[in-house]
Amino acid sequence: MSTIIAGCGFGGAVVARQLAEANEKVRIIERRNHIGGNCYDEMDAYGILVHTYGPHIFHTKIKEVYEYLSRFTKWYPYQHEVVANIHGNMVPVPFNLHSIDMVFEKEKAQRMRSVLLKEYGENARIPILQLRQHENKEIQELGNYVYENVFLKYTMKQWNQRPEEVDQSVTARVPVLISEDDRYFQDPWQGMPKEGYTKLFENLLDHPNIEVELGKDIRDIMEFDFDKKKIYIDKKEFSGNIIYTGMVDELLAYKLGHLPYRSLKFDFEHKDMEYYQSKGVVNYTVSEDYTRITECKYLTGQKCPSTTIIKEYPSAYKAGESEPYYAILSEENKALHKQYEDVLSDFGNFYLLGRLAQYRYYDMDAIVKEALDLAEKLKGER
Repeated sequence: MSTIIAGCGFGGAVVARQLAEANEKVRIIERRNHIGGNCYDEMDAYGILVHTYGPHIFHTKIKEVYEYLSRFTKWYPYQHEVVANIHGNMVPVPFNLHSIDMVFEKEKAQRMRSVLLKEYGENARIPILQLRQHENKEIQELGNYVYENVFLKYTMKQWNQRPEEVDQSVTARVPVLISEDDRYFQDPWQGMPKEGYTKLFENLLDHPNIEVELGKDIRDIMEFDFDKKKIYIDKKEFSGNIIYTGMVDELLAYKLGHLPYRSLKFDFEHKDMEYYQSKGVVNYTVSEDYTRITECKYLTGQKCPSTTIIKEYPSAYKAGESEPYYAILSEENKALHKQYEDVLSDFGNFYLLGRLAQYRYYDMDAIVKEALDLAEKLKGER
């Protein structure tokens, strides 16, 4: 029995390892010239380890995921903190009790704290749009401040939509946190792979039953026979399982229309100073065309006299010109994706996995868990 996997990000790599350990031959076909998907990291020309596709910080509440990945890496104990540059004032985000103290006068801040703690309790995460509808005028003022200064312009830059138009699964990721904890994540397991993500992937894929082919597009070797419900690889019928992690509309030549995505452009700048900014990530919520600046040295703990920063510019995705990063979730777009899923559902040995293939947002830990579950399903069906 053999399996073919298109894509070598976390989804594809974890499924590959699990099946390989169950004595199955796995062939990974990756379009890019490197492993690791968007988590790929590499040394730049100045010897600084950078995240080529923007910052990726590991965090999880899922013990199974943490223990699984710990087989393939040791961890640098990094606790991620983010600040928003609001007219030059560096304010912790998610907006929390410390943030309230920084932007409101003392008595008003104390009243806001009291109401929030009494009504929601410590460590609650409250969506910004909910606070704007609160009966208390000062809580409304808080909600409006965060909306105008943290959320509105940043969201419009990121999604080219107003917050009200963005799917709730996205807006819920930017709450007000009723806590004095300045960390961006409160998950029990957090950190960064001690030798980098690429090394983690090298360890994950280091198995005699895994073959990795880079710089190759599965569309060049795979054909669907929709009448006979068969799949051909290299002109031969393939009866094993195929796991696909790319865009389904592209795979099927956009026969039902294009699924929209947001893309990103990264500008890397080297600075002849030990550190450029106060935190690993600074969000620019009221100014600049870019959404944030990442300084990878904070994330990795690397020590060197100079530094490299990454400016992140969101943009519309254009097929053949840019990379798709985020699905634009609307009822219309989700319905179109479901039509593509239905077309592919006739092929019982074909599985969709990951952000692009399933047209949804996944954190790293969630896609690892999804991949572990899919591998167990496939092993059980053999």
